[in-house]
Amino acid sequence: MFTFIIRRMLHSLYVVIAISLIAFFAIRLTGDPVALMFGAGEPTREAIEEIRANLGLDRPLPVQYLSFIQDLITLDLGISYRSGESVTSLVMERMPATLALTFSGILVALLIAFPVGIISAVKRGTFLDFGGRAFSLFGISFPNFWLGIMLILIFSVTLQWFPASGFNGIEYLVLPSVTLGLILSGILARLVRSSMLEVLNKQYMNTARSKGISEWAVIIKHGFRTALIPTVTYIGIQFGSLLGGTVIIEQVFSWPGVGRMIVDAINQRDFPVVQGGVIMLAFLMVMVNLIIDLSYAIIDPRIKVGGGKS
Repeated sequence: MFTFIIRRMLHSLYVVIAISLIAFFAIRLTGDPVALMFGAGEPTREAIEEIRANLGLDRPLPVQYLSFIQDLITLDLGISYRSGESVTSLVMERMPATLALTFSGILVALLIAFPVGIISAVKRGTFLDFGGRAFSLFGISFPNFWLGIMLILIFSVTLQWFPASGFNGIEYLVLPSVTLGLILSGILARLVRSSMLEVLNKQYMNTARSKGISEWAVIIKHGFRTALIPTVTYIGIQFGSLLGGTVIIEQVFSWPGVGRMIVDAINQRDFPVVQGGVIMLAFLMVMVNLIIDLSYAIIDPRIKVGGGKS
């Protein structure tokens, strides 16, 4: 176990370094941030060179990258070009909202997808199965921004049950998390259904039934636990996507998340904010994947972490 964790952490380190390279050089393809700072003005060359020197942009790119890595080792993500604030504080200020939206969206998806997927598999070929597959199809097909706007119109504007935007309490979390959860639950429900269909007629399931265990106890305790493996893997992948990919939802609900902050920083060519936000999201992503890998051995005892099946 310990060797596996160390090996995965080293692998994660390589991933973070590769992402830092991509983020560092890709953002610099968007143009010169100094030119954007002056807007429509006509600054002198001396003024431009002075600002570039103060920001460290006059140094060669490899030197700038090495300086960025050195600061990263000391957990210093730099200073925002626009606000002059610490990027670390800016990211940490936005991170709770992003994590709250991500976890709540996944929770809503699981609460919907698990019952729908299991019942659809157990009642294969029936009206319930048809209804479950239709729900999955609708969930996959709906654009998330359209669903978010519809929920705002119904539950905020018409019924006035929940606030339409911002993040100032648990009630503000309901509509954006339901929007994310409904979209994600469509894919998860299909995945749970297909995984359950693969295990329902396995030999160990029939053995459990022969012991006199009730059918639903067999399904949940023996079948669903085995079927969780591909579902957990997909949840881990989607967790990373939701962390940085909820920009549209954040825009619709005016959600103060990291993804929205990164998009604004790209438009403003605020290099340190983009680099810091991407690095923090990448770090969270690799940590979640490590936790997912470790959870396999808990879900299915036949799996040895770092080894394979016993």
